[in-house]
Amino acid sequence: MGKKLTVYMIDGTEYGPRFSEIGNWVGKAVYSPRATVNKIISRDEFDNPGIYCLKGDPNDEAFSERIYIGEAENIRTRLKQHLSDPKKDFKELIFFISKDELLTKTQIRYLESRLVQIALKAKTAEIDNGNSPSLPTLHEADISDMEYFLEQMKLILPVMGFNFLISSTASTTIANPQSTEAPSHQKYLIKTKFFNATMQETDQGYIVLKNSEAKKELSPSCTETYIKMRRKLLETQILIEKGDELVFAEDAVFNSPSAASNMVLGRNSNGYTEWITEDGKTFKDIQESINK
Repeated sequence: MGKKLTVYMIDGTEYGPRFSEIGNWVGKAVYSPRATVNKIISRDEFDNPGIYCLKGDPNDEAFSERIYIGEAENIRTRLKQHLSDPKKDFKELIFFISKDELLTKTQIRYLESRLVQIALKAKTAEIDNGNSPSLPTLHEADISDMEYFLEQMKLILPVMGFNFLISSTASTTIANPQSTEAPSHQKYLIKTKFFNATMQETDQGYIVLKNSEAKKELSPSCTETYIKMRRKLLETQILIEKGDELVFAEDAVFNSPSAASNMVLGRNSNGYTEWITEDGKTFKDIQESINK
């Protein structure tokens, strides 16, 4: 079932501050580039308790963003502290509040802890927090409410350009942590003299399955994009060294079959022809038969 997400551009520009809301949800997101924060910081929304995320440039180019996650009983007071702190070199911010103003200190601490936990597991961005704060004690009903609140936050964040919860591994992006990926998807293989790899096409993307093997060295012809991708996989230990090859320690998500085959083969490749089924049909063959 779909959801209606409303975005209101406060100053009427495509690059300025904006609000975002989801129908029948008590929460509200406020986004702003750092350059325009002072234009809106006097608004009432900044007087509320909430959870916030600061986005800056990563220290390691293997990642696309650096994120700091925090909570505050008064968003304005906390953001003013960050704005005057030279160590908090961020470019964009987003924070979430409750329109009914009923979020308690314990509840926002719970949201902060869960958000950091999910972000670290996603292995997509540099997370400045390092470790996840401990979860505070909440009643079961409050936990249910906060998990629902969190699910709406996860929907809004990518729309506002914050991608740190879009996981690099299949096991951490599923909405319900206790659910598992359905096993019915078509499997594709890459088999060489030295290593084997398996991929599945799912709603999450193109998943190279755990225990798949990959060539250790990248070809000099690989583009900078794939050099960074390989380094990120190694640094996050999605790929680990095992003798003369690399092994996927987790199910890894890629946005195209070619990105997946490049990481396996260690060179520029066409995933539509490199990935084949057990009976010898290429990924391209399967797609063409589906689209007839």
